[in-house]
Formats: sequence, structure tokens, C-alpha cells
Amino acid sequence: MIHAAKGGPLGWAWDRYIGWKFRSAFRGLWVRGALPPGGPGRLVYLNHSNWWDGFVLNQLCQTAGWDGYCLMDEENLRRYRFLTRIGAFSIRRKDATSPVAPLRYAKELLRKPRAVVFVFPEGEHRPFGVLPLRLERGVELLARVSKVECLPIAVRYGFFEHERPDVLLEVGTPHPPGDMSVFQEGLETVVRRLAAVTSMEGFTRRVSGARGVAERWDAARGLAS
Repeated sequence: MIHAAKGGPLGWAWDRYIGWKFRSAFRGLWVRGALPPGGPGRLVYLNHSNWWDGFVLNQLCQTAGWDGYCLMDEENLRRYRFLTRIGAFSIRRKDATSPVAPLRYAKELLRKPRAVVFVFPEGEHRPFGVLPLRLERGVELLARVSKVECLPIAVRYGFFEHERPDVLLEVGTPHPPGDMSVFQEGLETVVRRLAAVTSMEGFTRRVSGARGVAERWDAARGLAS
């Protein structure tokens, strides 16, 4: 398996690059619900609808004060090896004997101060809001082995009367490890709530991104008046 390789000058550089890349592409990162403090010992599971998800998690960790790590398919991680610098580590999904080492590694990570391990139990990109979700059992196994608190978060990319898209996060209710029905209900609940959103009401902007032409124009008019 491929281990995470956070820290050092390269880790610092990648954090800065990803922050710049996120802020140049999106209007902001918005959160509804309470983000708990860092671990040790929290498993966060999310829907997986976009290539940007890993960059979003990096920005979420920065604003929440989490030391984040993310389970990722080994084939993809070999293609994008730089992601180890922001906490990605691998699992071979098609190998029945593969989960043992990643589960042990994740369990060790979860003992670190402020540690959070992210899992996308859908296993691949799927359109946002299509229910029921098809989840793989890895999230259940990891939670049982690690005996940690679990937290569902839904991620949505959307346009709300602005030139640039916003990234919205819906934070669910923490719960102890359980069977797959617990994870199914937890993630579908936050996805359903987020799919119904039609405005930014109730959300707090945690990361500010780039302004569009209309917003810059309004700012200029305000100064002129």
C-alpha cells in the first residue's frame, strides 16, 4: 500500500497550491452544522461526486483544525501521487486481501492528535443527490476496527445567482460504529437535506474564494457612491 506523506517543505507547498487553486475556482466553502474539534479518533464519511473532493477536504481541514487523511484507490493514487502530501493513503479495492493493511494503518492514524480519516463509501464518482446511495462495506469495517466516532458530511457543488460556483457542506450527527444501515441512513440524510437547498441561508462561509464580475462591479459602485 501507499502511505500518506504529509509534512515538510513539499507538504507545505502543496497546501498553499491547493488553497490557491480552490480560491481561484470557487466563490467559497460554506458549512451548515457544527464541525467538531479534531480527534484523536474521528471517521468522516462523505458522498463522492467530483474530482475536486480531495481539494475540498484539504480546505475543510484547514478551517476545522483537523489533521486529515483520506482513503483512496491505489490505482488512482499512483496516478496522482502528490495527493499523499495532503494525507491520501491507498487501498486496492479489487484485491480481497488488500483491506487488512490499510485498516491497520488507518487505526494507527486515528490515534494521532487532531486526526480525522475521510472515507468515500460510494467508492467512485456518482451524481449528487441520486438515492438510494450504493455504499461499500469498507466504512463499516474501518469504524468497527478503530472504534471511533463517525460523522456524515454531504458535499454539493452549485451555482446560486453568482458567476462562480459555491461548495456547500452539510454536517450530520455524530454516531458510534454500527452496521451498514447506520451509515446508509446517516449519509442519505445529509445528502437529502443538501439536495433541497435553494439559497445560502443557514450556511457559514468558512473559506472565501474569488469574486465574479458582478460582485466586483457592485463593490466598485459602492466605493464610487
